[in-house]
Amino acid sequence: MKKILICEDEEILLTALKFRLQKQGYELLLCSNGEEARQLVKTELPDIIVTDIDLPDVTGVELVNYIRKDLLNDTPIIMISPLEHEDDLLLALKNGANDFVTKPFKPVELVLRIRCIFEAQEA
Repeated sequence: MKKILICEDEEILLTALKFRLQKQGYELLLCSNGEEARQLVKTELPDIIVTDIDLPDVTGVELVNYIRKDLLNDTPIIMISPLEHEDDLLLALKNGANDFVTKPFKPVELVLRIRCIFEAQEA
């Protein structure tokens, strides 16, 4: 069973993603701030990370930098971002994020992006 870490501070969105991804058979690690995500990445070793770009404590960009540069971890990362955070999103992608979805989005869009990343890993 693939393990997905989701870091999202909007409770309604986090609940919707949890429902959709559990229905797809994924094991989920859920958190609502960047510091908690940093700890979970170290201890739980998720297969993919989905994180909002605008988080309390540690931003999504800082989280990407930590995962790629401090942990030297190549786990795929998908960013969630509103369009007005275009510069931060570009920076996250330059620093190692693999993909993104822009708010608002339908949970099925994220499910498809996750599935594509997993299928590419298996190919």
